[in-house]
Amino acid sequence: MVKRLLLIYCLFCLAATPLTAQSKLFKWLKSDTDTTYVQDHTEDITFRFYGSRKYSKYDIVDIKKKKDILYRPNSPLNIGFGANYKFIGLNLGFNFPFVNRHNDKYGQTHYLDLQSHVYLRKLVIDLYASRYKGFYIGNAEKVFGKDYVSENPYPQRPDMRNTTLGLNTQYIFNDKKFSYRAPNLQNEYQKKSAGSLIVGGDFFYVKVKGDSSLIPSNIADTGFLHDAHYYKTDIVSSTANVGYAYTLVLKSHWFLSLSVTGGLGINRTKLYLENGDVNRNFGWQINNTVRASLGYNSVKYFAGIHYVGNTNRSEMALPNTYQTFGAGNFRVSVVRRFVLQHKLF
Repeated sequence: MVKRLLLIYCLFCLAATPLTAQSKLFKWLKSDTDTTYVQDHTEDITFRFYGSRKYSKYDIVDIKKKKDILYRPNSPLNIGFGANYKFIGLNLGFNFPFVNRHNDKYGQTHYLDLQSHVYLRKLVIDLYASRYKGFYIGNAEKVFGKDYVSENPYPQRPDMRNTTLGLNTQYIFNDKKFSYRAPNLQNEYQKKSAGSLIVGGDFFYVKVKGDSSLIPSNIADTGFLHDAHYYKTDIVSSTANVGYAYTLVLKSHWFLSLSVTGGLGINRTKLYLENGDVNRNFGWQINNTVRASLGYNSVKYFAGIHYVGNTNRSEMALPNTYQTFGAGNFRVSVVRRFVLQHKLF
């Protein structure tokens, strides 16, 4: 539903844009690729078999006490297949019980994760739209102590819900020689090493809620987070970011690609306390996005691993405290490209 609404909104904006502006936009998006560095395969059928694990996370941090609470969902490993042709791409992933049969110890998580990463020649657009219900505490020994964890190694919060909506857009300066598509969409082939400066910005809305305080009542350090107990938080944030991306190519086929961006901005946070008060404040927002890939690429074949992760740190009104939320995707892909005798369209 979220993807459909985003598509309708984009089509509406495009339709409302004058034809002259549309023409200039499409002309601007086109890139005169240096073929000695990047080989285009968008008009081939790119077929892939993959394994993928998406994730979401939420952390509560007390800097002064050097302690935190790490909430994690029980995210399954999905196995599936997909294909790309020109600007169209489709991936179908499936949760096979025999693959994730050892995950029961983390509890049950119900989720809808429509995370999508759009790689154009000059732009990268990350869309985040997810809802997770059911978390466990990943660092239980630090939170509760050894005695408690010996009987409850992964304390669970089946009542806890996390909703995330986000948009991150970044501009690629060296679009002629550097390709994000090669390691991430596999419909291009980076033949020589190249890098690029990246500049962009993002906007996020995050809501985390539980039926009771997100700070457990039986926590070992009762002074954690100034003994403030809240059951719900809303965060609206925006940052400007800058970074660099580089793909190292060895012997024309083996590659290592890494990009890191960091951002600074502001957030408005609400904390809904158990005593009925609502704490509202503005604070600093720090974020980063990491993309990393490693593997083999050629005219017909691709095999590799790739990771995309976004982390946002939101300052809270309480001194020396902040919340961290993040989302990402880890994927392993095996790809075969098929040259078409005739274009489909």
